[in-house]
Amino acid sequence: MAVGRIQPSRGEVYLVELDPTRGSEIHKTRPCVIVSPDELNHHLRTVIIAPMTTGGHAYPWRVTCRFRKRSGFVAMDQVRTVDANRLLKRLGRLAPDTFASVLSILQEMFAP
Repeated sequence: MAVGRIQPSRGEVYLVELDPTRGSEIHKTRPCVIVSPDELNHHLRTVIIAPMTTGGHAYPWRVTCRFRKRSGFVAMDQVRTVDANRLLKRLGRLAPDTFASVLSILQEMFAP
């Protein structure tokens, strides 16, 4: 393992630099939850993230959450893979029940 390389874990929230983006992709630097499994996170230089937002509407594919005293959503419709170099700072971890909802929505979205 390289010295100083971030080792993100599933369920953790990081401040992630999302720009440059295109079209309707969520942009700027914002909190994102790591949704990729730890086996991938610890061996690859990319991670799968879901951005968090305090704006927008309550859609079935957006998980309501409260993080750092702010209410908002985990935008499951904006899941994307990013290079680990975009992870700027660890902010904490989602509550277990909230992260269970995130995983449930992922399963609904991608499982037959």
